[in-house]
Amino acid sequence: MTILEPSGTLKIGDAELEYRMIGPAPDKAPTIVMLHEGLGSVGLWGEFPDKLQAATGAGVLVYSRAGYGRSSPVRLPRQLDYMHAEALDVLPKILDAIGFRRGLLLGHSDGASIAAIYAGGIQDHRVRGLILVAPHFVVEDISVTSIAEIKAAYATTDLKTKLARWHKNVDNAFIGWNDIWLSPQFRNWDISESLAYVRVPIAIIQGADDQYGTLRQIEIAREECYCPVDVSLIDGAAHSPHRESAAVTLKIASDFANRLLRFHGEGELGRAA
Repeated sequence: MTILEPSGTLKIGDAELEYRMIGPAPDKAPTIVMLHEGLGSVGLWGEFPDKLQAATGAGVLVYSRAGYGRSSPVRLPRQLDYMHAEALDVLPKILDAIGFRRGLLLGHSDGASIAAIYAGGIQDHRVRGLILVAPHFVVEDISVTSIAEIKAAYATTDLKTKLARWHKNVDNAFIGWNDIWLSPQFRNWDISESLAYVRVPIAIIQGADDQYGTLRQIEIAREECYCPVDVSLIDGAAHSPHRESAAVTLKIASDFANRLLRFHGEGELGRAA
């Protein structure tokens, strides 16, 4: 088990993955492990992890997957099953490395899909629930259209310069994500079957104006899941409600986390009960 400093790197296989650990260590309190979006990183979460830690009393771990942030680059092109590899190979090693004992997974976009694949593919009693922000379970036309538009913006605007603030290997991050989502073969990507095997409560948070996914994603969860599914649709938010409606998203996420952790006698509400 790695001794976790407030920030550092985790050696996972051949990769060095940057991380931040906020609040108590996994052997002292429940841990919320946060999984970023397709162009995300440790830094791009902003203040949200710190505020989530303060609202729950849990430890919060954020890390950048290979190819993102200040983590090692990833070999391109990405494979069609890259999210399965992250969920079923990399994430278990990260949880073991940090000494994860109990807590939640919180994922945004690609990170939400990875969290769902993990919970559906590995019956891990340590994971008490999932918070899925703008999840993808299938590829929609709106997703492909928006991702094609951002490809054009990367080539013709200052988007690359902006992203380079957050990614040491910015082309590796952008091209790795953009190319696979625009691949014709990826149109058949579908993880809805994983949802039927999730055995913990799920909270789905989606912006009403999400430019990368429609309410079909929520409908799929309701159709496929046998576990409880709480849905929050946030008016005025798009694909990143934790940035666009931060206070509302924080309350939904922290209330859900505290409710689950209280049931197990853990977390902020657990200590007060």
